[in-house]
Amino acid sequence: MPGTTATNGSTATNGSSPRPLPRGVTLLLAVIAGTAIANNYALQPALTAVAADLGVPLSVIGLVPTAALAGSMTGFALLLPLTDRLAPHRLVATQLTALAAGLVLAATARGPLPLLLAYLAIGAAASVAAQAGNIAGRHAPPGRRGSGVATVAAGMSAGILLSRLVGGALTDAFGWRRMLLVFAGLVLLGALAVAVLLPRERPPGRRGYGATLAALPPLLRDHPGLRVAVLTGGLWYFAFNIVWVTLALALAQPPYSLEPTAIGLYSLAGLLGFVALPFTGRLTDRYAPRTVITGSLLAAAAGTAFLATGLGSPAITALGLALFDAGCFAAQAANQSRVIALDPARSGSLSSVYLVLYFTTGALGASVAAPLLAAVGWPGAALTALAALLLAAALTRVLGRSPDGRRED
Repeated sequence: MPGTTATNGSTATNGSSPRPLPRGVTLLLAVIAGTAIANNYALQPALTAVAADLGVPLSVIGLVPTAALAGSMTGFALLLPLTDRLAPHRLVATQLTALAAGLVLAATARGPLPLLLAYLAIGAAASVAAQAGNIAGRHAPPGRRGSGVATVAAGMSAGILLSRLVGGALTDAFGWRRMLLVFAGLVLLGALAVAVLLPRERPPGRRGYGATLAALPPLLRDHPGLRVAVLTGGLWYFAFNIVWVTLALALAQPPYSLEPTAIGLYSLAGLLGFVALPFTGRLTDRYAPRTVITGSLLAAAAGTAFLATGLGSPAITALGLALFDAGCFAAQAANQSRVIALDPARSGSLSSVYLVLYFTTGALGASVAAPLLAAVGWPGAALTALAALLLAAALTRVLGRSPDGRRED
């Protein structure tokens, strides 16, 4: 950082810009984010084996994904704001070490309660993936914030998409306990790497942790752009969860009656979203985020329109899902870049508010998916998601503003 000396635990000079990250370090953050977030999903293919090993009903072990999600929400609320207070190398390394410890506790659990408690800790520590995206955006070279955030978002997407595949393969080869230990080892390697390579400057703010948390709710009042980001982002994540939950339920029922493995293959359509993210980052750096978000949502809406025609054709379903995922992933990356730009010095706190409300709205979409499918069928559920996406696109165009409050061009 110009005008400062990078020393362990030092504070960045007030008024100076954070030291830009080398591209290799941004890629490291992407790998860290993907590896961390994967731990929320890697055990899911092995839940039946876990239930049998512990001698408990599958319905009890089925709470593991819920525990991981609850932990992630806690991490977004309580840990993500720490990016505004602590040096990146120390914060990320410490949280990765805690994640590895949680995985070891899960691997050695002898009953469902210790396993669920371990996954609460794992979910909270895995929120380091959001910290990685925040750090990449804050420390991006001038004019490259969108690319930095999108690179880490691509790593997260890859981690989510590949986690079940890798987790299932390692479970088949070594058992679920050793699979978790393998992930713990990978996380510790990441902790060592970031301890050496991430910036050592502490952000200049001197606000205490309690005061930082107390200042989170007023952010919605003080930043109109944050309210717009929460509203529009919540709408497309609501749609995202409706589509994917109802899709799994619909394909498992007649006339399709697909096995879980066959249903899972449809998730590979999300690879287009992974491929599109770096391109999205470059567009966000070149054009207004509002333009990129609107275009992405229209692509997602086009995919949803394909899906609404029915699930009888696997090719059309896969095409619809590819466009849908790519549009939602791209909109999210551009929206997160936009949130960071509102106030880079407080981007951790802003992202905390955004992600907590974003995931809360998504959970609402997941909770209404099954009743919606029962009431209006798959076409009705898809059209509901389509309406949410089109509303999000319209609100983005009408309400979209730049970080300083002006309408984006």
